[in-house]
Amino acid sequence: MIRLTAERTPAGTSYLATGQGQPVVLIHGVGLNKEMWGGQVVGLAPHYRVITYDMLGHGASPRPENGTPLLGYADQLLELLDHLQLPQATVIGFSMGGLVARAFALHYPERLKSLVVLNSVFNRSPEQRAGVIARTAQAAEHGPDANAEAALSRWFSREYQAANPAQIAALRQTLAGNDPQGYLTTYELFATQDMYRADELGNIKSPTLVATGELDPGSTPQMARQLADRIPGATVAILAEQRHMMPVESPRLVNQLLLDFLETAHAQQQTIKGIVA
Repeated sequence: MIRLTAERTPAGTSYLATGQGQPVVLIHGVGLNKEMWGGQVVGLAPHYRVITYDMLGHGASPRPENGTPLLGYADQLLELLDHLQLPQATVIGFSMGGLVARAFALHYPERLKSLVVLNSVFNRSPEQRAGVIARTAQAAEHGPDANAEAALSRWFSREYQAANPAQIAALRQTLAGNDPQGYLTTYELFATQDMYRADELGNIKSPTLVATGELDPGSTPQMARQLADRIPGATVAILAEQRHMMPVESPRLVNQLLLDFLETAHAQQQTIKGIVA
């Protein structure tokens, strides 16, 4: 079993790093923390240097100032890469982490080796937008766990919830334990930034995978396909019968998807290097 001790960057970002090889950085979703990636750390660390970290306002990282834009979250990742002296990395973002990964790809393309956007949002319908704005208002009034039960029912299958009550209880506690201001600042971005610089997505040149679950109600297959259509050469994958938290509920399935993509992306980049040389 992999046991790690969290470290901190000079700016205070809490992170974990293990494994050897090409660096892969994983960004969690709103209300969660770096611990959500346990299944991916086990699956990817034999092949890559795997780095997970707590987003601003989450876990043991500093809270963002009120009004911090999405770029501030991308800058947090940049500071982490600088601290680790990594000129480039593969970035894998889940849900809100997918928005951060997209922003990073647009603002710092030279630091991105390849991009994976998992179970994230894009081009919400008016009904979807109204729903997430309503949840933002509830969080502002009642705190981070205002929507916990509804969120868990969206995130996991009923079978998984029934079979893993201790894990579900721990997640419920994680949601409730979030810093209210840090959570709300992040959730407001999650609710409003799904079309962040959408007209510039065609500038992303790194190999890209966009994936979600067939049964993910908030990060739908349609969203994944529309996002992938905006990014040149992007691959889209819809995992059958999977819901939002598929990296946690089905880690082997997700890990195989990631390993296959990373192997293909690396081969493409080596081919391009050979042609340029």
